[in-house]
Amino acid sequence: MSVLYDCHMHSSFSTDSHASAESMVRRAMDLGLEGICFTDHMDLDYPPFYHPDIPSAFCADPEQVWRKIQALRAELQDLGSWFYIGFGLEFGMQSHLAPRFSEIARSFPLDLIIASQHLTGGLDPYFPEVWEGHTTDELIRSYYEEMYQNLQTMEEWDTLAHLDYVIRYIPDRGSLVYDSYAASCDLIDEILLYVIRSGKCLEINTAGYKYGLEQPHPSMSILRRYRELGGSAITIGADAHAPEHIAIGFDRTRELLVSLGYRSYCVFRGRVPEEYPL
Repeated sequence: MSVLYDCHMHSSFSTDSHASAESMVRRAMDLGLEGICFTDHMDLDYPPFYHPDIPSAFCADPEQVWRKIQALRAELQDLGSWFYIGFGLEFGMQSHLAPRFSEIARSFPLDLIIASQHLTGGLDPYFPEVWEGHTTDELIRSYYEEMYQNLQTMEEWDTLAHLDYVIRYIPDRGSLVYDSYAASCDLIDEILLYVIRSGKCLEINTAGYKYGLEQPHPSMSILRRYRELGGSAITIGADAHAPEHIAIGFDRTRELLVSLGYRSYCVFRGRVPEEYPL
């Protein structure tokens, strides 16, 4: 395996994971990785009606996460291990949350901040009813419009996660893979150019393989276009919520990236990127 760092990972601090941080570290080390970055969910103001029994759904407590990471780092240091454990958060973008995200970023010694678009119109496209009354093209275009607007309000982020995440949840998708670049190329170009102009990274999220897409997020057409526009800065993460999904699809993704002209990926420490060869 040539990609030795998995920089998008969740633990039981995220509502949709039951994995202990310890189990994630053990699995990553068993796979021969040199490091990981925990990026537990920070989806402030997630719609409460989806999980009424969980008051802070998808919103990790950064203080608790930081204490756990400090403890894990100390344990590895005592064992003489150089395995890297990064402290990150995944900010679920909504335009009114930008000031609160900036405050959180200033309050903790974060290594990496992931910017993610999880909602559209204040609703979660994971749920099939959100798609009702819309064509697939309409809802996905509104998703990208909101992403572009939100990015322009966000001051604190390092990499834009799973750009075409929404295609996972198209109802009755079956084995078909929706080409969102073909349908929304103008908007996606604006988003990619904004990432490039901002000096940020585009995340290559390999969870697409887990969801039966046979490709990472974003798709090959978007990855090719990012290179055409001059983009090269990327991070790589499996978006694992359980140990068995750590580094999923990394070898296939590396081959794809090299074929498209990518030569390196970034690992963040203290919000500063370090390049590693693919």
